[in-house]
Amino acid sequence: MRGMNDVATGLAASVISHRDEAVLPPQPRDYPGVNWEGLKTLYVREVRRFIKVGTQTLAAPVVTALLYMLVFVVAVGGGRSVNGVAYGAFVAPGLILMQVLSNAFANSSSSLLQAKFNGLMGDFITPPLSPFELLAGFGAGAATRGLFVGAVSLVAIVPFAHLSVAQPWAILYFGLGAALIMGFIGIMAGLWAEKFDHMAAVTNFVIMPMTFLSGTFYLIERLPEPFRTFSKFNPFFYLIDGFRYGFIGRAEGSLAVGVAMTAVLTIGLGLGCLRMFQVGYKIKT
Repeated sequence: MRGMNDVATGLAASVISHRDEAVLPPQPRDYPGVNWEGLKTLYVREVRRFIKVGTQTLAAPVVTALLYMLVFVVAVGGGRSVNGVAYGAFVAPGLILMQVLSNAFANSSSSLLQAKFNGLMGDFITPPLSPFELLAGFGAGAATRGLFVGAVSLVAIVPFAHLSVAQPWAILYFGLGAALIMGFIGIMAGLWAEKFDHMAAVTNFVIMPMTFLSGTFYLIERLPEPFRTFSKFNPFFYLIDGFRYGFIGRAEGSLAVGVAMTAVLTIGLGLGCLRMFQVGYKIKT
């Protein structure tokens, strides 16, 4: 009789244990390392987003860059030179990097903002993706679009600007740095913005002024104050100046400052985005 009681007690305990286990909430991923398959899926998603609308994301920026070349080089430049460099060769690297900057920002910011409006933010936090993997997926996708559009713009502009390559490392370093920086800023803007007006405010009052005061079309030393001083503290100036140095072998500003600033901004903004994903900033609310 005592044995039967022990069996009954054991069965009851087992039932209670299974019942308690059944009501436990979903647990976070419990495996170490990187979820490479999930990271790859997120990255491919981000790349396919802009490829599907290639007319808007690829063709339009190239046409814009060519129109800038037509207006500033043919109509305004008229055979002028800047510090011994043909005006077309001076302007072209800045136009290419402008496309890298704007498209990298647009990719990550629009992806997150559209997900908010469509109620799909759960698609990013439900899969077993860590904050770092989310950062890597969105950042790499944005950088890919920026660099791809920049490469296409380069191919389209070269026949009109006759560019040569003086310092390949500078082209790669500042090009990749610019793509990552704007991709991270796009992530921050996409998480922060609650409507398209917020995103338009960032673009029109932050991105656009910094772009046009970056020395793309002129030497900043020719600007009146306070715009000349502002340009020297403008990160876009050092990105474009360093990228241009890769083609023409001349830099208007300090190349060392540009290299250091690019590294600091890339790491700092990346850590800021990582923290936003870790706390679920405007994702888990």
